[in-house]
Amino acid sequence: MDAAEIPLVRAPAGPVTREAVAELCGDVRALLEAPGVRVVICDVAPVVLPGLGTVELLARLQLTARRAGGLIRLRSAAPALRALLDLVGLRFEVEGEPEQREPPRDVQEAVVPGDPPG
Repeated sequence: MDAAEIPLVRAPAGPVTREAVAELCGDVRALLEAPGVRVVICDVAPVVLPGLGTVELLARLQLTARRAGGLIRLRSAAPALRALLDLVGLRFEVEGEPEQREPPRDVQEAVVPGDPPG
């Protein structure tokens, strides 16, 4: 499945309401019920001033996705949002970044003379 085929939800631009959280969680749950879908992209470009409401929304979306056997990947995450998520300890895959478990491409480790092989 290429990036164009991955289902998408959009975070709200304004204040996050309980209704918006419930609706988006329902959307994620429904998208992950489709055969072969394991990732849902959450476009966070509309989020200009991230706050705890945004953090709660993303945490609930990730929890919903994990319970359904999938995960959330963020698209267009601003530096302020990424910093806030790091501050509260939430980790998300972000489009355009290598996954944490994969080394970046074309990077070679330096060999220090005298170091034992390891």
